Amino acid sequence: MLKLLTIGLTLASSLSLLAQTSSTAQKTTTHKGTATKAASTAKPEPKIVIHTTSGDMHCTLFPDKAPIGVENFIGLATGKKDWTNPVSHAKKRNVPLYDGTIFHRVIPEFMVQGGDPAGNGSGDPGYTFKDEVSSDLLFDRPGRMAYANSGPNTNGSQFFITEDVAHSRHLSGHYTIFGQCDPATVELVKKIARMPRDPSNDKPFHPVRITHIDVIQPGTAPAHTSGTHKSGTTHKAGTTKSANEA
Repeated sequence: MLKLLTIGLTLASSLSLLAQTSSTAQKTTTHKGTATKAASTAKPEPKIVIHTTSGDMHCTLFPDKAPIGVENFIGLATGKKDWTNPVSHAKKRNVPLYDGTIFHRVIPEFMVQGGDPAGNGSGDPGYTFKDEVSSDLLFDRPGRMAYANSGPNTNGSQFFITEDVAHSRHLSGHYTIFGQCDPATVELVKKIARMPRDPSNDKPFHPVRITHIDVIQPGTAPAHTSGTHKSGTTHKAGTTKSANEA
């Protein structure tokens, strides 16, 4: 009788262990399924190619971190977003804003800034929009692409691309980062930033011009053939300006 009881207890224990193992496996499968579903719903990241007179810049945009900023940039780059010329005050429709604009401000060891339809740092698209500052998206690496502004919630069309971390880390929390450019682009930024410039306003004597911006949505190919990064003229590094001057 004792032997049968022992066998019964052993069998019951085995069945209990089997049930626990099955339950654990089911939970693991469910958890993996949830993770897979979450990953599959992540928003795809579009890429851009900024064609310039000195070479091409390749960057990835962050619609999950700065949806308003990314939508604005793509709209202005493709001409799908209306804007107002700050010089002529003419309303523009189906006209890409960035085509023909220059990098009007360059600072060695810091950044290059462009996207002003006026070409002097004072222009905008005729409107402003709010900041999108993410606590987990910082100026902690070279090649950050962000909107330039004149204070909180004054983003428009002007943007800058950073050259290093030491001179841009302090910008974190004050500017909307909406993209990340690749290492080759950072090298091109360094060359553009060292072009001879007017020390009074950091404007190059012979500015690099944006000829066109291709927007590459996930699963599509660029409309233009990427060019080659060209070398800019070297120039002795100047003084980096403070954060509120970006």
